[in-house]
Order: sequence, then C-alpha cells, then structure tokens
Amino acid sequence: MNFRELGLAEKLLEGIDAMGYETATPVQAQVIQPILEGRDIIASAQTGTGKTAAFLLPIIHKMLTQPHSAHHINALIIVPTRELAIQISETMEGLGYFTDVSCIAVYGGGDGSSFTTEKKALSTGVDMVVCTPGRMIAHLNMGYVKMQEVQYLVLDEADRMLDMGFHDDLMKIISFLPKKRQSLLFSATMPQKMRELARKLLNNPAEINIAVSKPPEQILQQAYVVYEPQKIPLIKYVLSNQTYTRVIIFCSKKQNVKQLASELKRAKLSVEEIHSDLLQDKREQVLQDFRNRKLKILVATDILSRGIDIEEIELVINYDVPNDGEDYIHRIGRTARAATSGTAITFISEAEQKKFLQIEELLGKAVDKLPVPENFGPAPAYTPKARFESKRGNGNRPTNKPRQSQTGGNPNRNNPNRGNQNRPIQKYKAAPNNNKKTGED
Repeated sequence: MNFRELGLAEKLLEGIDAMGYETATPVQAQVIQPILEGRDIIASAQTGTGKTAAFLLPIIHKMLTQPHSAHHINALIIVPTRELAIQISETMEGLGYFTDVSCIAVYGGGDGSSFTTEKKALSTGVDMVVCTPGRMIAHLNMGYVKMQEVQYLVLDEADRMLDMGFHDDLMKIISFLPKKRQSLLFSATMPQKMRELARKLLNNPAEINIAVSKPPEQILQQAYVVYEPQKIPLIKYVLSNQTYTRVIIFCSKKQNVKQLASELKRAKLSVEEIHSDLLQDKREQVLQDFRNRKLKILVATDILSRGIDIEEIELVINYDVPNDGEDYIHRIGRTARAATSGTAITFISEAEQKKFLQIEELLGKAVDKLPVPENFGPAPAYTPKARFESKRGNGNRPTNKPRQSQTGGNPNRNNPNRGNQNRPIQKYKAAPNNNKKTGED
C-alpha cells in the first residue's frame, strides 16, 4: 500500500518522502486506517516491522487536521527505555519536519538543564511527549504537568514495561489522563498480562496480530555448544575469521559486558560497551558512532534488544542465552531488519542448555549447532533433556545410579583453551534534520 492511498496530509507526505518511506509495512497498512477512524488499538508485531511509524503517522495527521490545545500535552507516548524514547522522538522529527507539530523526549539520566527544559514543555504545552515512566512520575509529583487534555495515549513495547515492573507506574500516569481519549497499545508479544492491561485501558479495540513471537525467516540462526571458559576465545575466533561491519553482542549481565568488551579491546577490535552504568551522553555517543560506522562492535545488555533501529546489522551474538524465548526473538531481531538478511549465533554453556531447549520449542525447530574447532579442546554435547532427567531423577522411581557429572568428563574443563589464548578467533534514509534535537537530550 502506498502512503498516499491513506489520505494523509500533504505536509506529512513530504516528511514521509524525505525519510525514504515508499510503501507501508503490513503493520502500518493494517493499523493506520483504524487509528485515523478513532479506534483504540491493540497491536502485536515482531521487531523491525515499522510499529513506530504505524502510530506516529496517524497521530501527526490528526493533529494537523483536527482541533487540539496549544497549551497542553496532546499525545503521550510511554516507552520502557531512554534509548527508545530518543529514537521515537527523532523519527517524529523526521516525519514531522515540514509540519509545526512539536515533540519532546522525557527520560532520566540527564543533567539539571534537561530537567528544566522538560519542565517548561510539560507545563506550557507541547504537542507530543515521548517518555519513560519513572521520569514522567518525577514531573507529575511536582504538580505542573498539563495532561488534562491528552487526546492520544500510546504504550509502546508494553510487554517489556510490564516485564520491567512498570505496571503500577503506568497506572499512576494514566490516572492523570482524561477518560475520553484514543488509546493505542503496541507490543511484540501478547501474554495474558498484556490482555489484562488492554481490558483496563482500551475501549472496543481493533486487534492486529502480525507474525507474533517468530523471528524473520531471513535470519540465519546458529549456535555453539561450549564450556563457559570457551566463550571469549571462540567469539574472538568468530569475529577475526569473518569481515563484519556491524555486530551486536548481547550479555545478560553488566559484568559480562564489561569483561567481554575489555577482552575484545585487548584483541585490537573496534568495540565499545552499552549498559546502564554508562552516563547518558556516553551511551548516546557510542550509539551514534555505531550508526555512523565509526565503531564495528557493540557489547550490550538487553537495553538494546528492543526498539533500537540501527540499519544493516550483519551479526548478532548471544554471549549468554537469554532467559526466555521472547528475549531471544528481540535480540536476534536487531539483524535482518526491513527485509534484509543477517546471522544470529548463540553460545550455549552446559548450564544454559535447558533455557535454549525452551527457546527451540518456542521457535518450533532446532537451531543448527556448529562444531567447535578442535584447537579449542573438547566441547560438551547438546543433551538438555538427558541432563534434566539426570537432575530430577526418573520421576518417583528410586535409582541406585550415581549422579552424572555435568562437566561431561572434560579433561581440560578448568582451561579448555590452553595454548590458544592468543588465537584471533523497509531500509529508511536519515531524516532531513538528523542532527536536530527537540529539547535537551
């Protein structure tokens, strides 16, 4: 579907052209028209399908064509992370570049001047606010936020916000909003708690479901089954034996991010780290360097697994197996975006085999296991079901067999890499105002 077929305002179409959007993605084609008609929406679609434009375009159009207050907040978009807040506000700037619709991103981690800028916008009026829950509550507690005339509420990555424990914060923010409004709930997955939230917030919503909980087919999924000490040497091997221009490596813990980034820097690789301990300006600079190809490798926590749109990521590596299948899908969804191809490699230690089996069950297929090069020493077998039965015993039946070692008898398990420590082991154009910011980030 061509965007002009949707009857959008001409100034908005100019922004769409400048952003390089040509035809609507499936979620855009199905969601935009009901929003234009005033329907509440509950939409589920996998990452990289164009959800941001799916709600921004009709909201901008309605602000251009329908009355709204010049001295209040008119649209409120709530997201789980500051990175996603920044990205949505920058996309808004691009799409709305030829309009007078204003927008500000409101999130924690900045200095006092950014809080002052946010306060001024929230108290004097701004068309659109993209915020994280904690920062918005900090402003609400001070009594000056003008949300009495909000017409549009968007919860983006709502499942993630619930997973992060933001349910009470969301309900508190929503309690300040007028009852009569249009509410849009976007999520990559649709667990039961999401449907319960939808029942509280939405009025006779249109429901859109597109490719829920399945990674794009163009992602080549592979895995190595390894002992934990083999992970870092094997990552060095993988990165040094292929030419990649953009790689993201996900770790489940900040200490793993820091250790791995340090090791890769010692190997003279172009790498930086992203996690919540970094100051916000440093995180933004690292992301900008990665987008501009000044940096090839990012080592990150799940802070980057959702909503961050960076083009042409060729490889995603899961240094740690994610805790559940949904997180796996979000991580590997950073590659093969907008119909491009990509590779996702997961490193599976013995202790992580159960988690990865559950991911494979969600995927409905086994992920190809690559052989670990012989010079890295023996590697464990992938036998998750047998390991579970060994741990549990055989139901309630008594057994006289000795408990099997989980090391698999690896003669080098304390250092399986001895002698090998030094081995190297829809695409959118930039917005016309790509470096312009609304407010202070």
